[in-house]
Amino acid sequence: MSEEVKKVEAETPAPPPPAAEAPKAVSEEKAVAVAPPPPEEKPDETKALAVVEKAPEPAPKKISGGSHDRDIALAEVEKEKRLSFIKAWEDSEKTKAENKAQKKLSSIVAWENSKKAALEAKLRKIEEQLEKKKAEYAEAMKNKVALLHKEAEEKRAMVEAKRGEEVLKAEEMAAKYRATGQTPKKFLGCF
Repeated sequence: MSEEVKKVEAETPAPPPPAAEAPKAVSEEKAVAVAPPPPEEKPDETKALAVVEKAPEPAPKKISGGSHDRDIALAEVEKEKRLSFIKAWEDSEKTKAENKAQKKLSSIVAWENSKKAALEAKLRKIEEQLEKKKAEYAEAMKNKVALLHKEAEEKRAMVEAKRGEEVLKAEEMAAKYRATGQTPKKFLGCF
């Protein structure tokens, strides 16, 4: 009879777990199965009942099987879908943050460049004003130099005129002294 039980065990498929129950983790189940008659046997023989010990099955990852397997697979697909949406949202938010930061950085660079340009324009304006004042001061100095030169020329002319007069006066006096035969009272001014 033990040969029959082994034969029945080999031919009998394991029943699928019930849809409402979760698979048991470590405990073993005992199931009673009614074995269909083997094809070699005659239909009129009595049905044999056998006690079969069954090890716990790991949770299958494939979609084939009963509705429980399908529910698990659908739950996994839903979970993956949700996780992919979360990942896409995270990437989108990161991209938005990067774009926002880049926009602000570019506006800061533009602001800095405009302020630099304004300061450089102000500096050029001040330099132009200084150049203009420098030119005005240089012109004023040139005018003063020209005035000094003119005054110096006038003074030279006056000195030359006076010298000419004195020379002429001395020549006249010398001619008078020669004509009269008198000697001058002061000779060379220091004797």
